[in-house]
Amino acid sequence: MTRQTWAHVVRRILGWALVAVLLVGATAASAQRWGWSRMPPRFPDGEPTHRLFTFTRGLYQSTHRERGGQGWHTDYPDADINFTIRLSELTRTPVGLDRNNKPDHIVVRLTDPQLFTYPFLFMSDVGTVWFSPEERDGLGAYLRKGGFLWVDDFWGPFAWEQWVGEIGKVLPPGQYPIVDIPMSDPIHHGMFDVEEVPQVPSIQHFRRVGGTTTSERGALSEEVHVRGIYDEHGRLMVLMTHNTDIADGWEREGEDYEFFYRFSVTSYAVGINVLLHAMTH
Repeated sequence: MTRQTWAHVVRRILGWALVAVLLVGATAASAQRWGWSRMPPRFPDGEPTHRLFTFTRGLYQSTHRERGGQGWHTDYPDADINFTIRLSELTRTPVGLDRNNKPDHIVVRLTDPQLFTYPFLFMSDVGTVWFSPEERDGLGAYLRKGGFLWVDDFWGPFAWEQWVGEIGKVLPPGQYPIVDIPMSDPIHHGMFDVEEVPQVPSIQHFRRVGGTTTSERGALSEEVHVRGIYDEHGRLMVLMTHNTDIADGWEREGEDYEFFYRFSVTSYAVGINVLLHAMTH
């Protein structure tokens, strides 16, 4: 796609941009409702259309707030909307539309039986996650029965340790170990040939430092990690992009020219490769 075509699409999307909301922390019991008054989750309201792709975000509870994070609704809903638009433009994937002819996207509880009708699940800021026993059971069953989860935008060793502890209760590490996914893996070379998964900072960090550094936690998050959990048949169940915020490349594509060309283009390439891999394996 040419720079002119990309720029045309960006201009068309500019009116969709929303201002990110910074919310105060909450306890684990109430954290699930962070931002509901201003950013309510869009739950499924009918039967899914299986022929169409619907961007599905997992609802979870947070134990605390990470700097720059917003819990389950980090990068929501613009990342979900913009990714769906790009997917429809750059591939032949049919995407769902809502009653207003806008890209369909939903938030689903991990205990909702409808989770099993959506094969692709996305979560951001999972360094704050806490799963209840019921959520662990629901997510575990979903993954073992063919579902795919991509987690993104969590930074540094402390966020990593929290995530590993929680996903380990869903998929016991003795049976389902976390492994590094090398750049030679086919997931990076599907529709697009991605030579390196970029370290995408939040646009707030990018502006604060004038674009001079991309590591949001300094020396603690200098290296991007792409890791996964596979089932016993070699199917990738969980993809983890740690120390990068790929979804901010989608959400913030229309807000800053330099940010778009430095991060958004490759973020879409990574995202489309991941989605096509998940939906075909």
